[in-house]
Amino acid sequence: LFMANAGGAWDNAKKWIETGQFGGKGSDAHKAGVVGDTVGDPFKDTSGPSLNILIKLVSVVSVVFAGLVVKFSPVIAAMIGLGN
Repeated sequence: LFMANAGGAWDNAKKWIETGQFGGKGSDAHKAGVVGDTVGDPFKDTSGPSLNILIKLVSVVSVVFAGLVVKFSPVIAAMIGLGN
């Protein structure tokens, strides 16, 4: 998650510098922004799709385990001492 956000932030920082902030194009800040954008692009491109898959996986796993918890809730309650 950090890598996707950092990549987007570095890209937006370069665009902001190009509007004239911190000396605009050609300044040292712009050169640093270009480096940050170059490093940040792979972060966005690689971590974004993997995060999408992770979110889908977590939702499917939670649905499966919710069904198991509902089915075996009396057994689970007895195991941890919550039964009557």
